[in-house]
Amino acid sequence: MVELMLPKNSRPAKGKTWPKPAGAKRLREYHIYRYDPDSDANPRIDTYFVDLDDCGPMILDGLLWIKNKVDATLTLRRSCREGICGSCSMNINGLNTLACTKGMDDSTGPIKIYPLPHMPVVKDLIPDLSNFYAQHRAIEPWLKTTTPTPEKEWTQTVPERAKLDGLYECILCACCSTSCPSYWWNGEKYLGPAALLQAYRWLIDSRDEATQERLDDLEDPFKLYRCHTIMNCAKACPKGLNPAKAIAQIKKMMVERKAA
Repeated sequence: MVELMLPKNSRPAKGKTWPKPAGAKRLREYHIYRYDPDSDANPRIDTYFVDLDDCGPMILDGLLWIKNKVDATLTLRRSCREGICGSCSMNINGLNTLACTKGMDDSTGPIKIYPLPHMPVVKDLIPDLSNFYAQHRAIEPWLKTTTPTPEKEWTQTVPERAKLDGLYECILCACCSTSCPSYWWNGEKYLGPAALLQAYRWLIDSRDEATQERLDDLEDPFKLYRCHTIMNCAKACPKGLNPAKAIAQIKKMMVERKAA
């Protein structure tokens, strides 16, 4: 059996246990991954205690409580707090999700928080998503047409517009791609679930006139065909989308055009 181990300098060590807040009656324990790129030290897991009577119910609330009242050096991304921007995506108790929509009551025991897996870490809970965003740009996520632009707008029928449901809602949080084993091993070449979901969104847009060009660009042993339908992406998506289904539809379109 293959044994996969982190390099010694990447293995998290036991970190600091911060004092419990004085007078707190209800506490929730957080175990948080900490990494300082300016230090030669290994990553560490720090332990914090959140006063539930002085904090909101979501895991992001707890993180911000820690940052504001216990340890200002804790570093994370967040913005909308409503599951719209995707900024606060991280691995919480083993599942990639959004900290702002995940309640503390959704799990028991200590809340274990790590950055999204298999991505370079910038600092603490912030992964480097440069490659992820570059792959999104690569699928050219905009309307491409050759027909002269209409005076008012590009129109769609109600059924044509309905085809985009379950696709346009993607917030590019990267939860799906960073949960995909194929993306872990082939992240430089395989576009991954998020980018391919977006690619399909434009492939079936009735207003777009570059379908064949888009399919030509995806006809590659790695860009598309590294998907093995493991379904981790659908399980991890905090918006309830199904990237694996979209990828299967792209593969179907590839077959149909060859058979035509």
